[in-house]
Amino acid sequence: MTGPTGEIYRVDWIPGTDVLHGTCHCGAEHTAQDPIEMWEWMLAHPDGHRLQGPRS
Repeated sequence: MTGPTGEIYRVDWIPGTDVLHGTCHCGAEHTAQDPIEMWEWMLAHPDGHRLQGPRS
């Protein structure tokens, strides 16, 4: 999915569950059973999550 200003988001369904796994363009991740909760989390960027620093 592409956000309103060109950001790239990814939502995957975890097979065998009712859980969605979302990845924001900044690398932050979130899981939710409710698709509306997932959309709200993604579109609230950066509110609700923070940018991840470099992984070591």
